[in-house]
Amino acid sequence: MKNIYIIGIGLIGGSLALDIKKLNPEVVIYGIDNNPEHLEEALSQKLIDHKAELRNIEKADLVILSIPVDAAVKLLPTILDQVSDTGLVIDVGSTKSDICKVVANHPKRRNFLATHPISGTEFSGPKAAIYNLFQNKTNIICEVEETAFKLQEKALKLFTDIGMRIRYMKPESHDKHIAYMSHLSHISSFMLGKTVIDQEKNERDIFDMAGSGFESTVRLAKSSPEMWTPIFEQNKTNVIKTLEEYINNLTQFKSLMERDDFEAIYMEMKNTNYIKQILNGIA
Repeated sequence: MKNIYIIGIGLIGGSLALDIKKLNPEVVIYGIDNNPEHLEEALSQKLIDHKAELRNIEKADLVILSIPVDAAVKLLPTILDQVSDTGLVIDVGSTKSDICKVVANHPKRRNFLATHPISGTEFSGPKAAIYNLFQNKTNIICEVEETAFKLQEKALKLFTDIGMRIRYMKPESHDKHIAYMSHLSHISSFMLGKTVIDQEKNERDIFDMAGSGFESTVRLAKSSPEMWTPIFEQNKTNVIKTLEEYINNLTQFKSLMERDDFEAIYMEMKNTNYIKQILNGIA
């Protein structure tokens, strides 16, 4: 792949650009972004080699679609209309059902691969891009059988070359599981931040008393609302279900507190400690 076009030069798109360029300095990376400042930043940070426009993507060997999921669903059919027969388009969005459905009957469906690199930080924009963001991270691939074999081979090699593990999943399963593993975490963080801001009016007190536990838990509340609102909208049904279960657990915990049943609270926390084994790969 010689000519790579990245649409949306933010954390994910920019970090992919850094890793791809490190692997193959001969690659020419073109950037497309609605924000002119982002394009200038991407140029100055050497994330991209040239600015480009959508009409140029017919020259692309690879197009990386790295924009909010609502915009990606609207734009993807147009991109496929323009891409060459040998060009590959991938998206990196956090929801997969809608984007797979919108191109299900597109004449160039075989030129699209739905992916979700599960990696990131709470920061956004070109300045957030970093090397090795994807090292030892998982990339979920959906409907791989719908993509032309030679094109999927190129993509999978790229992902493994930058250090990613590959897992295959149906779009509906992806959206269900990611609601628990990512979307709920972000909502919890945003709402924790809101609760503290609403109740602790003195900003100095928040700053002075915020320990590492609070800081790590609320970290995701720094994430971009422009990115996350469309994600919650597209995955609304799954997110509501996870919220109902989460709220039930919080309500039960509150009830145990009200009844002074701290032995039960201890057992709830003790049983939940098992998550350490899962995350450490023991279980």
